[in-house]
Amino acid sequence: MRAPARTTILVVEDEPAIAEALAYLLRDDGFQVVLADTGPGGLNAFETQAPDLILLDLMLPGLNGLEVCRTIRRTSKVPIIMVTARAAAPEKVVGLEAGADDYLTKPFSIAELRARIHALLRRTAPAG
Repeated sequence: MRAPARTTILVVEDEPAIAEALAYLLRDDGFQVVLADTGPGGLNAFETQAPDLILLDLMLPGLNGLEVCRTIRRTSKVPIIMVTARAAAPEKVVGLEAGADDYLTKPFSIAELRARIHALLRRTAPAG
């Protein structure tokens, strides 16, 4: 499945190997990718790059993913998928209540991530 034209995904992930692997896969699918490796860096990239979707890790230096999500939600409805190693049900609930649209636990299937991204983009695409 190819990305809609000029669709940008912001990946906020502090683990370089994971961030680069995600960027490679997303670019291969036709997405433009912006990377940030800290919470404040993610907020800055959100403000300057206006992404169409955000993949957001929970455990980030500087500002955790929950706070990043809450901050973004104050001004935007951009789709956010939390991608994290925290798999306990209460943590998922907290992430969704903070404003995430979806929650994916590491390790995850690339096919599942792609499907979730495309599903969210379909639901949030402008009517037309």
